[in-house]
Amino acid sequence: MFKKFAVLFYSIFVLNLVSAQHSGADAEAGSATTELSEKDKVSKENKEYIDHHLLDAHDFTLMVDKEGHHIGFPLPVIFYDNGFHAFMSNSKEGFMHGETTEVDGAFYKLHHEKIYKTDASGNLKEDEEGHVTSEKVLDLSITKSVLIILLTAVFMFLLFTGMAKSYKKSAVPTGAARFLEPLVIFVRDEIAIPNIGHKYKRFIGYLLTVFFFILFLNVLGLMPFGINVTGNITMTFFLAILTYLITTFSANKDYWKHIFWMPGVPVPMKLIMLPIELLGTITKPFALMIRLFANMTAGHIVVMSLIGLIYVFKNVVAGVAFPFLTLVIYLLEVLVAFLQAYIFTMLSALFIGMAVQEHEHEHHAAH
Repeated sequence: MFKKFAVLFYSIFVLNLVSAQHSGADAEAGSATTELSEKDKVSKENKEYIDHHLLDAHDFTLMVDKEGHHIGFPLPVIFYDNGFHAFMSNSKEGFMHGETTEVDGAFYKLHHEKIYKTDASGNLKEDEEGHVTSEKVLDLSITKSVLIILLTAVFMFLLFTGMAKSYKKSAVPTGAARFLEPLVIFVRDEIAIPNIGHKYKRFIGYLLTVFFFILFLNVLGLMPFGINVTGNITMTFFLAILTYLITTFSANKDYWKHIFWMPGVPVPMKLIMLPIELLGTITKPFALMIRLFANMTAGHIVVMSLIGLIYVFKNVVAGVAFPFLTLVIYLLEVLVAFLQAYIFTMLSALFIGMAVQEHEHEHHAAH
């Protein structure tokens, strides 16, 4: 009896479904293009929003209201083109919205946060692939990322200066030192000493600075204000360059001897290994740069994409599932913020340790 009822129910369900599909076919055909274009529009808007979130900016936007107005504050725009030019980003009408701006008789346009020279009509030259080929100016503006870097540097200076003064009064940490002292000890005992050895005191200042600098910037990058400093490859490039310069100019003769004329290796192999070892001195900072940049950028893209999918699907399942997934990824990003600061500092200490290590002394000690 139950099987007959199940078959009857299934038959009625299928007939109703087929009928509904046929009756709604014309309506769906008429609205398919509209619905598709609407989803494409939302997807495009989400992509533009993610791109804007990842890019640096010439103003600081705190939020955007329902009408699309940016709520925030302007920043100084400074660039060089036949002389220095400076103005606030909101003082030139239309500059922040990609319109042509006249400065001392010349015309400029902000496109994807880059300032290009243009004509009075605002036309930009593009190649066959759509890349802008118009002349760019030397942009020295105080952008959002630059502002955050300066504020972070001032904050760290005041924080650790106060921390140092507190130890003059008492050996027991007070205030912020109670939270920072374990991290300082961790960098010293778990990163600097194991990788560099007894010469760690020469480099502990740099290692502590780069650790906390990256950590604070990573944490700020989790804020909803679009602060993505460590996701900017220019920033990670200069951090990697600092490690490279310190490693290179601190290296002893044993380090260079093992690169240019490796001991204990046949001469033909020395000639083969020489360019490989030289290339290795460049790939090490390159790995530092890409690792930090890629991990922080990928995390931002994943979080923003999951949020954007809510507006693409617009249903109850998406409204529940994607916020939950976003929260999970966001919590992982908090872990990644600490992890990437640790990895960058640890690899920097490792590279420095390899450069200052005294191989000859170790060799004699072994005998």
